[in-house]
Amino acid sequence: MALTNEIIQQQLTEKFGEQVYNFESPFGLLTFQSSKEMNLKVLQFLYENEQLQFTFLTDLCAVHYPDNKGRELAVVYLLHNLRENIRVRYKIFTDIQQPDIFTATKLFEAANWMERETYDFFGVNFIGHPNLKRVLNADEMDYFPLRKEYPLEDQTRIDKDDAMFGRGGSIF
Repeated sequence: MALTNEIIQQQLTEKFGEQVYNFESPFGLLTFQSSKEMNLKVLQFLYENEQLQFTFLTDLCAVHYPDNKGRELAVVYLLHNLRENIRVRYKIFTDIQQPDIFTATKLFEAANWMERETYDFFGVNFIGHPNLKRVLNADEMDYFPLRKEYPLEDQTRIDKDDAMFGRGGSIF
């Protein structure tokens, strides 16, 4: 029997009950959430379950929701079952004041670099990571550039011409 979103949701619900929630399927991609304390248990279940076999971590990233108090940072895992060619999206949220998430490097070797990038740009602290340090940004940076904590542009600047950036009138 082919693996479907309904079967995956049923397996997760049977195992974790109400600890996994907000199931939806935008564009056919099963998406769900749990508390951040459950991330390793859910990931391990998805990996080791004989029927599910989500053994490939396609991507791991973060999203900053500044207006979502107490849940400002989302860590998103995109997992792939290569046999059935089916994917799922798993989200966990954390407070920006204490963005601690357990590392997934013991399950997925690819998580090593992805977690370092997520730390570098969003400041998510992956507990237990073997080498959590900045990858692309300078070590002396005291901020995380992909957080929406500053205005994108100073509207009072007079030293630039908006037309040069594709806004406003034509430069020709």
